[in-house]
Amino acid sequence: MGEFVRLEVADGVGTIRLDRPKMNALNAQVQEEIREVAGEATARDDVKAVVIYGGERLFAAGADVKEMADMSYTDMIKRSSGLTTAFTAVARIPKPVVAAITGYALGGGCELALCADIRIAADDAILGQPEILLGIIPGAGGTQRLSRLVGPSRAKDIIFTGRFVKAEEALAIGLVDRLVPAADVYTEALAWASQFANAATYAVRAAKDAIDRGLEVDLETGLEIERQQFAALFATEDRTIGMGSFVENGPGKAQFQGR
Repeated sequence: MGEFVRLEVADGVGTIRLDRPKMNALNAQVQEEIREVAGEATARDDVKAVVIYGGERLFAAGADVKEMADMSYTDMIKRSSGLTTAFTAVARIPKPVVAAITGYALGGGCELALCADIRIAADDAILGQPEILLGIIPGAGGTQRLSRLVGPSRAKDIIFTGRFVKAEEALAIGLVDRLVPAADVYTEALAWASQFANAATYAVRAAKDAIDRGLEVDLETGLEIERQQFAALFATEDRTIGMGSFVENGPGKAQFQGR
């Protein structure tokens, strides 16, 4: 457990909880703790799905500008990989990941939310990539993940202007997937994650890998990734259990073992 980031596990769900007063600013220490906690969530067999949560008031307001203000080009060349590798560790968690977004998710906070598989946000949440207003650009995946999610023209509008995106617009353009009252955000995210507690672990992992890697390559290569993952699942016990249960009892009755 880190000072500002911790993994809380209950009933098959791991919550990555950010807790750095006052704004969950993502300084170097927080970045390292995110990387460590993401690795723990990946490794633990009792974690079947993950919720990323910044608390009732806000998700994360971005990188620590005070920490960066006096950095030189040379400093940033050495340090810039910290946030990128931390977020990549989250994106590569081979389990379903949901971001529970309250309040602000700006700059690095928005980039962290983009690493999740889905985003459930408060109906008064505000997202954005305002780095341009500091004379820089998103440096931890914003230019890449945002454009893949909402399309290049919408991403350019958001990044070029640095404007804030309110919850309703975020839902309309696909930046978030569901809006709920602020008080219900964590509960809804936990409910979504909890459905995987008894799922076919390797099948879910294979589906996530095929989708994520397939988005990075041409269609033919993506289809080959899918084919290989599909075939590999025939070596798992869960495939035997799932098909046997379907034949005997119909769909949705299998008791998977995660093997």
